[in-house]
Amino acid sequence: MDVTIYHNPKCSKSRQTLALLEENGVAPEIVLYLETPPDAAMFRDLLDKLGMSAKDLLRPVEAKEAGLSKDMGDDALIAGMIAHPRSIQRPIVVKGARAVLGRPPENVLDLL
Repeated sequence: MDVTIYHNPKCSKSRQTLALLEENGVAPEIVLYLETPPDAAMFRDLLDKLGMSAKDLLRPVEAKEAGLSKDMGDDALIAGMIAHPRSIQRPIVVKGARAVLGRPPENVLDLL
């Protein structure tokens, strides 16, 4: 089972989601997205798999600190989130053509 988690080890929800995957026998590929954020094409692919817009993935406090707002268009938001990956909601878990946001962590069970 090919599963990828866009993970921030400092985030409790991200750690809980990773633990839940592992408890269910999944050893996901771990992408430390703060160190290696997705490029624009990958980001759009993630949004498609999530069924979300860029606005849906903004973390309000971090987005404000980065000068990003929901009033911006998708292209500007994607560029801004890539430049400021702390502003991206986390964790994102991908399996095949589907992805879920691990908030709450139990959301990932739908992928398994």
